Amino acid sequence: MKFFCIGRNYVDHIHELKNEVPDNMVIFMKPSTALHFNQDPWYIPEFSQDIDYECEIVLKICKNGKYIQPAFADSYFQEISLGIDFTARDIQARQKEKGLPWEIAKAFDHSAVVGSYVPKTSLNLNEIKFQLKKNDEIVQNGNSSCMMYNFNTIICEISKYFTLQTGDLIYTGTPAGVGKVNANDTLTGILEGQVVFNLNIK
Repeated sequence: MKFFCIGRNYVDHIHELKNEVPDNMVIFMKPSTALHFNQDPWYIPEFSQDIDYECEIVLKICKNGKYIQPAFADSYFQEISLGIDFTARDIQARQKEKGLPWEIAKAFDHSAVVGSYVPKTSLNLNEIKFQLKKNDEIVQNGNSSCMMYNFNTIICEISKYFTLQTGDLIYTGTPAGVGKVNANDTLTGILEGQVVFNLNIK
């Protein structure tokens, strides 16, 4: 299993972090050890004082593919969920200041939460509404219609460089509203009104 993540795919999120709108799709990866099932408590790692949540639509790849063409891209996923791309924001900032890679801020163990899946046929892929609640307050309110790159474009672009394999997960980017998590927080992911994860922070 591989995790592919798309950075800066929502303009409002780019602006809140005071980043530049990229000229090309931003792709980074996490190893299989990043996976965290939402049924288990999530423990804040000791190496960071500033862990941010980033709620994202997640695509589950259902067959192998390389150099996938647009006409066939939507056949490479049948299930969708929400996940969290946890980010050690303090470490990321330090690495970026020095011009160094920042995998240690994004790809650490359990940094990728994924919820339960729903069939894509039950959704309007062009306008998927989702929310993240932190302690029962909505902190992120997203819609797939606001993505700079849609699902098919993402799949095609990733497959230029990497072979997609059955079970790989694609995190498609986060909208505005990211923020810090603290011990005893509860994060709830809601996909078109359905709770797909409920995560307790320790």
